[in-house]
Amino acid sequence: MKNFKNNIIKILCGILISLSFASCDAGGDPEPGGTTTQDFAGDWFINVKVEGVSKFIRFSTYNTSANDNTMFIDDNGLSQTKPTSQLLKAKYSINMKDGSFISDVNTANLRQTSKTVTITNGKIEKMGGTSRGGHTVDRISFTVEYSNEPGVKYDYVGTKRTGFKEDEY
Repeated sequence: MKNFKNNIIKILCGILISLSFASCDAGGDPEPGGTTTQDFAGDWFINVKVEGVSKFIRFSTYNTSANDNTMFIDDNGLSQTKPTSQLLKAKYSINMKDGSFISDVNTANLRQTSKTVTITNGKIEKMGGTSRGGHTVDRISFTVEYSNEPGVKYDYVGTKRTGFKEDEY
């Protein structure tokens, strides 16, 4: 009986070792790849000027599910804080070669569903800005006209978020 138990234990150990070697195979292509707009995506500290008061707000840019040359600009709902300003989440098209971007005229503003926006003069410049802490980072700038304020153009200018404490606002 003792030999029988030892044989079963040896067989189970052999199976366990065989399975553990087989489970180490990554299988297929382990490189997940990226999105078409990954070089322009990220978090940004953008200066928002309203009624003589300016405040840096953290925006995000990210790809759309189409994974083409379209992206979103999103204030993450943070523009509601003082100074109050227009909320912004809208889709735009980016030129992958030079980083320029625009939206269609009267693009849906997903943060204010009853309003539309038109984004013009958009540009993401690689290593074209300086963060609060003095690091060389990407720069973003664009102009937005909101449908509830025709003719009024808001200028947004900022730099890419580094994650370093000295660059946070």
